[in-house]
Amino acid sequence: MRIISGTHKGRIITPPRNLRARPTTDFAKENIFNVLAGLVDLEECDVLDLFAGTGSVSYEFASRGARSVTAVEINPVHYAFIRETAKALDFRNFTTVKANVFNYLRACTRRFDVIFSDAPYDLAGSETVVEIVFERQLLNLGGLLVFEHSRSLDFADHPHFFQTRNYGSVQFTVFSA
Repeated sequence: MRIISGTHKGRIITPPRNLRARPTTDFAKENIFNVLAGLVDLEECDVLDLFAGTGSVSYEFASRGARSVTAVEINPVHYAFIRETAKALDFRNFTTVKANVFNYLRACTRRFDVIFSDAPYDLAGSETVVEIVFERQLLNLGGLLVFEHSRSLDFADHPHFFQTRNYGSVQFTVFSA
């Protein structure tokens, strides 16, 4: 996995073999970040990365100059890897939180400009992230929720639906506050 753009462009990140995450492919990540760059000023964004896994998306936001990045991951091995990698890359304004995403969202009092959620596709109830984000008003006005999911989910009728993007087997639905 690599960082696509920004201050750490081209940097290869090699997670240890004991990480069980499915990182967003470089192709999909590059494309969704191109979409996001056309919608928001990433350097003015406070970002929340849910189910951070390897931290790939968090590093991309940090490399592109996000004002702050918060990566939430429950797996202790993944959490430690994200934390160590962010430190090694000298990312400032980068926070790693070891927590259950659903509990974190229900207790969160902060608002974000971009929330990125990449739950394991087989995680039952992962789509409730969308409802919790809007019920708890966790996005700033004009903020975006990017929800990565399998093709089996369709959010076109959701009141905050903005657009869906498909990149191979990866699908992103973008919601707007």
